[in-house]
Amino acid sequence: MTQNIFIDGGVGTTGIEINERIAGRPELSLITLDEAKRKDAAARREALNAADVVILCLPDDAAREAVALIDNDRTRVIDASTAHRVADGWTYGFAELEPGHREKLAESRRVANPGCWPTGFLALVRPLVLAGLLPMDWPVTVSGASGYSGGGKSMIAEYEGSEGAPSAFRPYGLGLGHKHIPEMQRYSGLQHLPLFAPAVANAYRGMIVEVPLQLRALPGTPRVADIHAALAAAYEGSAIVSVASLEDSSAMTQVRLEHVGATDRLALFVFGSEESGQARLVAALDNLGKGAAGAAVQNLNILAGLPETAGLRL
Repeated sequence: MTQNIFIDGGVGTTGIEINERIAGRPELSLITLDEAKRKDAAARREALNAADVVILCLPDDAAREAVALIDNDRTRVIDASTAHRVADGWTYGFAELEPGHREKLAESRRVANPGCWPTGFLALVRPLVLAGLLPMDWPVTVSGASGYSGGGKSMIAEYEGSEGAPSAFRPYGLGLGHKHIPEMQRYSGLQHLPLFAPAVANAYRGMIVEVPLQLRALPGTPRVADIHAALAAAYEGSAIVSVASLEDSSAMTQVRLEHVGATDRLALFVFGSEESGQARLVAALDNLGKGAAGAAVQNLNILAGLPETAGLRL
């Protein structure tokens, strides 16, 4: 059966990427509004209620308004904004979060697409918490760098303007109150807020997320191999998430921001030293792929009962 899809905000960065992934798929029929009607409340209400699945690519307040315009109990929603990521009644749209979560998503009417940073963080941390290797009260630090497209049209214009890029590498979120932190804490199972140190790099897309661990200080003093085994078991058989072998990781001298390219893959690495009792856990993803549009299309496939990787760039 053909599913009717409406992307509200489809002309933005994420919306364009989603359109590219669903274009030409015969099992999906895209509802579109012309330029004159995109901001017409009546036209949007009609499109929202005509769709089987709506994908919201809007600012937070506009996303809340869009949900309020849906007056039936049939239309399902995937919200790519921050508005509903820790809201009651919404299912977090990271299918790989934990065993059974994909099935929970399939039954949901309201799905909150994860942020790009939390995707990398949770992929590294949640399996370790579930395995008991990382205590829930542990003080966790996460850092990394993202391409500037993650900042939307305003940051793209800033970096691609006539005056040139403002910097090669720029830490931000210095007030330690980044909007992604609540979902990082809630869905990791940590009792305390992680210390989040993000940065933006002078690259259009791609990102690296890193969680360093002092293994010798953790209860039970887990080995690097224990950390790797927990991650490998969590994503065994996944077509989207890969965990590099310890042998391959030990032969690497770097992980590039563009490691996965413009794909919807998520690549995980465990770098460590048994001698020092330290490890660096690294996630590489495309901030516009698995960090945004790829995740939305993956969730759409799950909601529609379609092959999970259909339309994805793998």
